Amino acid sequence: GTPYSTSVYTELCPYFYVCTYQFTVLFRAAGLAGSDVITAVISPTTRGLREAMRNEGIEFSLPLVEETRKYVTKLEQGVSDDESFSWLEEMGVQDKIKKPDAISIKLRKEKNEVQVDHKPESVALVKGTNTFMLLNFLINCKSLVAAAGPQAGLPPTLLSPVAFRGATMQTLKARSINVKTPVHSRYNDIFSLEVTGPVMPHCLHTLTMLLKSAQRGAFSAVLYTHEPTAVFNTNTERILNKVSSLKGETMWKDLTKCGLHLKTLDQLIQLPTLGKSSIRLLEMRNYAYIWKS
Repeated sequence: GTPYSTSVYTELCPYFYVCTYQFTVLFRAAGLAGSDVITAVISPTTRGLREAMRNEGIEFSLPLVEETRKYVTKLEQGVSDDESFSWLEEMGVQDKIKKPDAISIKLRKEKNEVQVDHKPESVALVKGTNTFMLLNFLINCKSLVAAAGPQAGLPPTLLSPVAFRGATMQTLKARSINVKTPVHSRYNDIFSLEVTGPVMPHCLHTLTMLLKSAQRGAFSAVLYTHEPTAVFNTNTERILNKVSSLKGETMWKDLTKCGLHLKTLDQLIQLPTLGKSSIRLLEMRNYAYIWKS
């Protein structure tokens, strides 16, 4: 037969996950989660991973331990600022107070970082051009492939709401259940839909819009989160950069090309408010939402 070629038209990817056996990385386009630049969040992290990133010149922050870092910074300033101890001299107790030295401060800083290893507090934030350096680091990092265990030899998995080169479309598994429950002297039918698989944020919002219409504004949902990724709901933009209206309009215009529903997109650009937790129960009554985390 005659050979032919096909092309797949892919638009802007609003976000995607890189899932390894050790940690998960969420890459987000500029405009999402209140940030005006592209970002990547990694959870959980370890001292070894963070050192490897530093060695590659990747700049990052640990948003959930920044208060500790501020404390360390104040101590560092104290080491070089003798005036901060002048009031002790006035009281005559300067010899009884041990002034922290640079080495002890460094050890304390390293100890604080190690204490959060494998925990939600170890979440790392990478911004701007550093995200591209992070991507190259992940591509070339051989240790991301497990040498033993059930995932031995398997490369990291990419999860994306849009198609990309080499991708395969996977469908979530859905199962409907009909249960009769006694109510007074009769039985009521309760219909349940169980969806299993990696339910991504845009899928969840799309499902809620569907149920809102189909169930006439009344339904409830129980959600089971992959716990290491719950911390992705943390607001990492502590200090918001003022985005010009022109830049904001440009980012929104670009994001509308990603193929997601505009109402879903509107949710994704909002600042996260759940912190280290995630929604466990979502309920709608009379077209109004209530939830528990």
